Amino acid sequence: MNRYSRNIGSITIEENKKLKESRVCVVGCGGLGGYVIEMLARMGVGEITAVDNDVFEESNLNRQILSNESNLASKKALVAKDHIERINSNVKVHPVVEYLNEVNAKSILKDHHVIVDALDNIPSRFILQEASSFLKIPMVHGAIGGFYGQVSTIYPMDKGLKKIYVNKDQIGIERELGNPSFTPGLISSIQVSEVIKILIGRGEVLRNKLLYIDLLNLDFEILNL
Repeated sequence: MNRYSRNIGSITIEENKKLKESRVCVVGCGGLGGYVIEMLARMGVGEITAVDNDVFEESNLNRQILSNESNLASKKALVAKDHIERINSNVKVHPVVEYLNEVNAKSILKDHHVIVDALDNIPSRFILQEASSFLKIPMVHGAIGGFYGQVSTIYPMDKGLKKIYVNKDQIGIERELGNPSFTPGLISSIQVSEVIKILIGRGEVLRNKLLYIDLLNLDFEILNL
């Protein structure tokens, strides 16, 4: 347990053992997902499914923690597996080199304890929530754009994204505002905190709430959904 000795105090030894027995599915291995996968592995989550069919491009280098100049054009999910093997060989990473869609969503997401939304488009987020709800698995939503970000924890049968977005076909603000290096790091950290609290069954989560963060004006606000 020396690997996780710095976890103890924040969480108990028994809670850390519970993390080892947990399975988390991270959908999206880019700006948010790369950070989420690494932090979950360092905490000791036993199994992580990394879902992404995209490859790293030069424009990812400013913010995506798994990207570097030597792995451009490599599949993000496969890079995630190799990266975590060098950090924590006790964690099993299952790469799924596919885009999540209405056909494969349920088969990819089943048998996990928590699902993490690290996607970059709103239509896919709605597919993810619908499948998560059907499978009765809680989902931690995160989104970023420019200096702004948001996090919400959505349990089965919660309205969730229907309360957050006007419609499922709208375009996210990241297309207009871009994404600097610091926003995904912050939002993903909060997402991981939500995941850990769900897995150990302790603390308050952002259920039926949206944490909205404006880093430009240092405004942190929790909205009731």
